[in-house]
Amino acid sequence: MTQRATGFAAFAAQWSAPVHDALLALLPPATAAPARLHEAMHYALFPGGKRLRPMLALLACEATGGDPHKAVRAAAAIECLHTYSLVHDDLPCMDDDALRRGRPTCHKVFGEALALLAGDALLTVAFEGAASAGGPAVSALARGAGSLGMVGGQVEDLAAEGDPSGHTLARVQWIHDHKTGALITASLLVGAHAGAGPNGAPDSVTAPLTRFGDLLGRAFQIADDCLDLTGTAAELGKNPLADVALGKLTWPALVGLERSLQAASAMAAEARSLAGVVVAAAREWRGPSGRTLDGATVLLQDAATYAVERRR
Repeated sequence: MTQRATGFAAFAAQWSAPVHDALLALLPPATAAPARLHEAMHYALFPGGKRLRPMLALLACEATGGDPHKAVRAAAAIECLHTYSLVHDDLPCMDDDALRRGRPTCHKVFGEALALLAGDALLTVAFEGAASAGGPAVSALARGAGSLGMVGGQVEDLAAEGDPSGHTLARVQWIHDHKTGALITASLLVGAHAGAGPNGAPDSVTAPLTRFGDLLGRAFQIADDCLDLTGTAAELGKNPLADVALGKLTWPALVGLERSLQAASAMAAEARSLAGVVVAAAREWRGPSGRTLDGATVLLQDAATYAVERRR
């Protein structure tokens, strides 16, 4: 097994190149017919953003006693799915954004129709890659990405735009849990299943990992809403104040920036408190091989800290 990194940033740096290579292996060459479609897919994926979701998949694989090398293809697949959602989010019929990852959005370069199809193709190839991790991983990704997860959250996010009636913290948390949190949690589950063999990880492991992911997702999205107010275009890779311009339902819009930051920190702290529970469950399941999990708790805790302390 790969030598364990001492923090989440170091872990992500360690796996950045393998994820990049796996993404290249998943996608057809940009020159393959239809070349313009494949060029748009490559444009959307590279050079890429934080790659948070594939890193979380690899982290969960390692933190539950698996070998991350066996999860790299599935982890890269999650990035394809996440990128499809960004390409579609940026379309004029959705959030109508002109900047993503520091460059013009996909539809600004390739046109709306081709950007839509590039997103469709990225979504499809994502499940080809996820299949390498087995049926339980595919199921977890499908639930996290579909109408009961990310897509459902996007629907409610759009419905809440510019309509302050019924805006409550419960509603914004529901949107966050689905629009963002569902795919973050699914990333962790895919990683755990990928390292567990064909039957996937047991409920004794996935249950605490799901609770950890749900809290991590909430903290991440609240921090993201705050960064929209405080970050620059250079830091974010996209235009700041976009949520304000669209009248998005966010934590800062309801309770202000300071209380939102406090809430994100509290949720990250709660996630950190669950890290040891996840690792203990994995150690019990793995038996004697669970001794290799020394240090995994700190890695999970550091990922929760990163979710709220990042600047992009």
